[in-house]
Amino acid sequence: MNKPTVESVVALALNEDIGTGDVSASLLKDEKVAAQIIVRESAIICGIEYAQNAFLSLDKNIQIEWQLNDGDRMDKNQILCMISGTSRAIISAERVALNFLQTLSAVATKTRYLVDKIAHTNAQLLDTRKTIPGLRLAQKYAVKCGGGVNHRMGLYDAVMLKENHIIAAGSIGCAIKSAMQKYPNLPLIVEVENLTQLQQVLPLDGVERVLCDNFSIVDLAQAVRLSNGKLPLEASGNIDENTILAVAKTGVDYISTGSITKNIQAIDLSLRFN
Repeated sequence: MNKPTVESVVALALNEDIGTGDVSASLLKDEKVAAQIIVRESAIICGIEYAQNAFLSLDKNIQIEWQLNDGDRMDKNQILCMISGTSRAIISAERVALNFLQTLSAVATKTRYLVDKIAHTNAQLLDTRKTIPGLRLAQKYAVKCGGGVNHRMGLYDAVMLKENHIIAAGSIGCAIKSAMQKYPNLPLIVEVENLTQLQQVLPLDGVERVLCDNFSIVDLAQAVRLSNGKLPLEASGNIDENTILAVAKTGVDYISTGSITKNIQAIDLSLRFN
């Protein structure tokens, strides 16, 4: 993880929550206490560094004993960590710490669930840019903890030619030529919407991967036959837990879905004083 990024994201979250001061925590005697974070449902844990930073930002002397690492599975009612420190700091950091753990563990858990579904195929699961604003790096880290693979991080580290880029350029060929001339050292991914467009891309040089958007299972299988290994194929568009295995069985190399970062349900965790 990029430590300054973790610290800045946590600082923003703490400032958002505490503002001018935690008035409820101020009612407590600021004495040393012991606490635990308990996992209330089976999950792949992620977000430990974010949670730890939340507590230590308010009291650098807080001691936290984590029982596992990011990417490990925990069962229902297991203790995730034991905490000792001043009561006010622990209470004030609690919600921010749990928010990170619950959200990132949700991403990792859903990712692992889908990865396991296609584990016996050759397809790899990719994330997308459909992330919570401000948590792009955190969520993509969680995807990796769940066994998935990161797609491009943003609009700056790969050229991805989609429908509107191609329309604006005039044709697939013109769009690819322009991309190769201006950004010869960046990966080039081309999105196609049908088999005809795929056939236009396959003979062209410089393309790293073709994204088959909203293809039917039949068309995906045909796309794999047409490509015949010339270019890696990525399937995308309305893919969920009910369809992902059928998509993987067509022989595509990658499957990308925004559901692992945006259609998530927070993992149930709780912090309790001993």
